[in-house]
Amino acid sequence: MECNDQHESGSLKRKLPENGDRLLFNTFSLDDFNEDLFERILSWLPTSTFFRLNSVCKRWKSVAASASFKLACSHIPSRDPWFLMVAPHLNQSVIFDSAESTWKRLNHPPLLQEESNQNCMPVAVSGGLICYRKLSGNLIVSNPVTGSCRELPPLHSTPQHEPLNAIVMSTSSIDQHSFKIVLVFGELPNLLFKVYYSSSGCWEGETALRRKLEDNSIEYDSADDNVVYFLSKAGIVVASNMQRSPSKQFSSVITNRDGQEIVYFLSSSGNVVACNLTCKCFFEYPKLLPVFSEYSIDVVECHGEMLVVLLSEFLETATLRVWKYDETNRGWRQIAAMPVANSHEWYGKKADINCVGAGNQIFICLSSTELCTYILCDLEINKWIELPKCCINGEVIDFMSAFSFEPRIEAPV
Repeated sequence: MECNDQHESGSLKRKLPENGDRLLFNTFSLDDFNEDLFERILSWLPTSTFFRLNSVCKRWKSVAASASFKLACSHIPSRDPWFLMVAPHLNQSVIFDSAESTWKRLNHPPLLQEESNQNCMPVAVSGGLICYRKLSGNLIVSNPVTGSCRELPPLHSTPQHEPLNAIVMSTSSIDQHSFKIVLVFGELPNLLFKVYYSSSGCWEGETALRRKLEDNSIEYDSADDNVVYFLSKAGIVVASNMQRSPSKQFSSVITNRDGQEIVYFLSSSGNVVACNLTCKCFFEYPKLLPVFSEYSIDVVECHGEMLVVLLSEFLETATLRVWKYDETNRGWRQIAAMPVANSHEWYGKKADINCVGAGNQIFICLSSTELCTYILCDLEINKWIELPKCCINGEVIDFMSAFSFEPRIEAPV
């Protein structure tokens, strides 16, 4: 796209009737629009094009730094998601732009480039913001598009010796300019949560969660405390002192249904646990597979609903399926499945999956010691697309997981 300060630039053609049947072609320039309308038009462009505004012309460059342009962008209801990729050793952000189906690189914000913060791991996203966790446990919130970020107050009153199960982030549905972060601690059945509100800039105290007993709830058996082995998130029986991969350790989602906020995460035994923050209670969903079956599992959120993605082996083949819990019948119902011809190559590979939802899509990272693949699943049409490999400086990069966010230059931290 080219533009200069002359009126000949950025011209559009329109047809005007003359003398009843004669059509004349007239031209007008984008420069003919007033500033407000001009910025509203540009705000509908894909976010990736905003980086090129500075190189078009002086007027477009001034738009990029305009506060009113950011306000116009905030009125766009939704944008095609970007998927932030997590790699073992990468000092810059790599994203998959679903609007252009391409890989892109973004530089880390200056705060994340500091030596003490270089090992920060992304753990939660909401709107246009990403939450990183430092080795110390402190959190940093960043807008990856603008590079703005800030460190949140430390958790001085963190529950002692209580494991951290989930970290989720949500943006206010009212003004879209405030967010909160929820941490879920504890060992089943003793769970509690803490909340950080950006509007007040501080953490609230711990709140205990009671067990909600229903027909589909799993009663806690204290004898489980003596079990030496458990089913990891990847579905493989491992020693109880082993840790999950850092990028998957706090895998969780949050939904808001009928005014009730619910956080979902995976327990160490592979169960889906639902924590109702509004009612201050929790319950466990029934297992999809027998306890000692080998499988990989993850939870995602799509259009306000919690879904489960499951990679398992059955009849000498691997299957990748998406499940939804049917509250009426109190059981799991399959809603999508990858064709067996595509998933069979994962049979016997002991692959792990890490997934994230975005609208009707689920982005799935499948990895093992032998293979690494990225799949984009469209739930509406049950279409599964394998994405091309990401190549940086001639080297193919393998990623462990992804986080989905809307690229918004107006999202404040």
